[in-house]
Amino acid sequence: MKKAIRMLAVLAVTVCIFALAGCSDEEVDSLTRVKDKGEISFAMSGGYPPFNFYNDSNELVGFDVDVAREVATRIGVELKPVTTEWSGIIEGLRSGAYDGILGSMAVTEQRLEVVNFSTPYYYSGAQMIIKKGSPYTAPADLKGKTIGVVTGTTFAKDAEKLGAGDIKLYKDDTHTLTELDSGVVDGVITDRVVGVNAKNSGKFDISLLGMPLRGEDIAVAFRQGDDTLLQEVNKVLNAMHEDGTLSEFSRKWLNTDVTVK
Repeated sequence: MKKAIRMLAVLAVTVCIFALAGCSDEEVDSLTRVKDKGEISFAMSGGYPPFNFYNDSNELVGFDVDVAREVATRIGVELKPVTTEWSGIIEGLRSGAYDGILGSMAVTEQRLEVVNFSTPYYYSGAQMIIKKGSPYTAPADLKGKTIGVVTGTTFAKDAEKLGAGDIKLYKDDTHTLTELDSGVVDGVITDRVVGVNAKNSGKFDISLLGMPLRGEDIAVAFRQGDDTLLQEVNKVLNAMHEDGTLSEFSRKWLNTDVTVK
C-alpha cells in the first residue's frame, strides 16, 4: 500500500513538472521569441520586381525588402529575409519556417481562414497586361483566351471570372511576361505596379489593358496565435504610415505612392 502511494506521489510530481514546462513554453510569446533570437524572418518570392527581386549583383532588393528591414529595425532586431516558392509560402509560415510573410500578399477571406494579417502597408490592384499591338480593347475581350498568372496568387480567380479558356501557372512574373512576349499566352494578370514597372523597364513589349480589375489590400501575414508579434508590427506599420516612411519607400521603388487608399 505504501509503495503504491509513493508511486502515485511520484506520478503526480512528474505530471506537475510537465504541466509547468508547458506553461513556461506558452509564456514565451511570439514577440519575445523574435527578440530573444535577435532577428525576424520574413518570407517573399524574390521574383517580383520592383517589390522583391535579385538585382544584377545578386542582392535581394525592392520595396518589400526596404519595408521588412525598417520593421525589423524598429522592433530592435535584425532582418532575416527568406525567399521561397510562392505556391507553398503560407504552408511554410504555418510550419514555422519563418516568422511572417512580407512579400506583397493580398488579404483574402480564404487566407484569413489560416493566417492573420497586419494592417495594410500598401494598396494595389489586379491588372490585365497584353502584348503591345494585340487587338484587344478591354479585358473582357480575352474570354476564351490563354491567360498566365503566378501560382498561388489571387489572379487566377480574376482569369476565371473573365472566362479564360486556359490558365497557365508560372513561378513568377518574369516567366509570365516572358511567355506573353513570346506569344505563349494571350494575356497576363498581375499587380498593376508590377505591370507598369515591367513596361517601363523596356525588357518586355507589353501594354496595360484598361483599368485594374479590382483593388487589393496588401499586408504582412502571421501564424494564427502569434498575436503579440502581430500587434507590435501593426504599431510599427502605423508609425511608418504616419511619418511618411512607407510613402518614401513607395516613391523610391515605384515612382508613385501606393500607401494611400
